[in-house]
Amino acid sequence: MLAGGALASHLDCCGGLDNLDYSKVDFSAMTLLLGYVKLTDSTFAAAVLCIAFNPLFWNVVARWEHKTRVLSRVCGSPYTACYCLGTVILLLNFIRSHCFTEAMRSQPKLEGLDCLSVYYAGLAVLGVGFLFVISSFLALGFIGTFLGDYFGILKEEKVTSFPFNVMDNPMYWGSTACYLGWSIMHASPAGLLLTAVVAVSYMIAMLYEGPFTEEIYQQKQKAAKKK
Repeated sequence: MLAGGALASHLDCCGGLDNLDYSKVDFSAMTLLLGYVKLTDSTFAAAVLCIAFNPLFWNVVARWEHKTRVLSRVCGSPYTACYCLGTVILLLNFIRSHCFTEAMRSQPKLEGLDCLSVYYAGLAVLGVGFLFVISSFLALGFIGTFLGDYFGILKEEKVTSFPFNVMDNPMYWGSTACYLGWSIMHASPAGLLLTAVVAVSYMIAMLYEGPFTEEIYQQKQKAAKKK
């Protein structure tokens, strides 16, 4: 990407964004998609709420625990507290997936996607997503997957094995791929739109989780140097 001054000059030479003719932008694909989706449908709204709520819940609770250690004291140990939170997160994710599926079933299919070849393509995407989710879980373990570092249970070193040697946050992207594949298999415009909501919610979560986790390990390193 160009430096700020260079970027500004580039926009100025073209007259800036004000000179863009937005009437020529092709919104036909989005219009077609939204034409199949009833945004006011109760099952669709429930799915959106679940998708948005889940990462908000576990980030708020985990940060609260990191600051207060209340869950660890109530449960008797940070390990028990982490297992309890992980169980709640799994339950919430199950509810989210159920609402996601019900939202797809309650809304029409897209005829162009309702064929065997597209179904198998969706199945392949689902399989890749499932691979990333399961391999991430195996690499991190239950504690590592469900925010153990927020409970003070820190790893000695960063996990670099598959799939973390392929991409950052493979659990989140794998989960998104699972929803995408599931939506394609059902030829569901509602599912595709909800998958976009999943991706956005995870991207927002990553913006908060990444720096905070780095700060936790920096505090660990500082504490170790003082000893």
